[in-house]
Amino acid sequence: MTDDPARRASGTEGYGETADVLVKQYEGLAFADVHRDTLPLMPATPGRVLDIGAGTGRDAAALAALGHRVVAVEPTAELRAHGQRLHPATAIEWIDDSLPDLDRVHALLEGGGRRFDLVLLTAVWMHLDAGQRTRAMDRVAPLLAPGGLMTLLLRHGPVPAGRRMFDVSAAETRDLAGRHGLLAIHDSERPALLGGSAVWWSVLAFRAPA
Repeated sequence: MTDDPARRASGTEGYGETADVLVKQYEGLAFADVHRDTLPLMPATPGRVLDIGAGTGRDAAALAALGHRVVAVEPTAELRAHGQRLHPATAIEWIDDSLPDLDRVHALLEGGGRRFDLVLLTAVWMHLDAGQRTRAMDRVAPLLAPGGLMTLLLRHGPVPAGRRMFDVSAAETRDLAGRHGLLAIHDSERPALLGGSAVWWSVLAFRAPA
């Protein structure tokens, strides 16, 4: 949770150095295309959203435009700066925080009892090792409001140079979520929108108990 490039959060390696290129790639994709599999499951009425690993804010901005109040969590200072410049909506609250602990997000929960109707984990989970994934689910699951939705996109395929990634299975992720009472309501695979034919994604969605 620091802006010092020499002390980046685990899993964010390679993103700050390429942020100027990545912003063009990320902003070139539409929210509706990235989340087409789970979009029908998302809250139809405005609520509270937590976008973990918000990147340049593409998804946060789309959800804010639909009336949601969004907390955008992004530990990479360069990406966060692009997001704040491109998407200055007052409905987006930017936070420098990171998985697996999310200490600053939990401070919001403890300070005001704030929980979230929708939690996005888009292209972030595979940056965590096995121990971090267990810890992260322990920290993310309690942030969901009763009946809240968590969506998760897992990248598979060759790891780009300079990145830290693990091949994480959908089965393991369902098991971790299930330990917290989260019900798997969507599980599919699809080709990547970026990265070539050797890359594909697992798309998962979980519902918290009402």
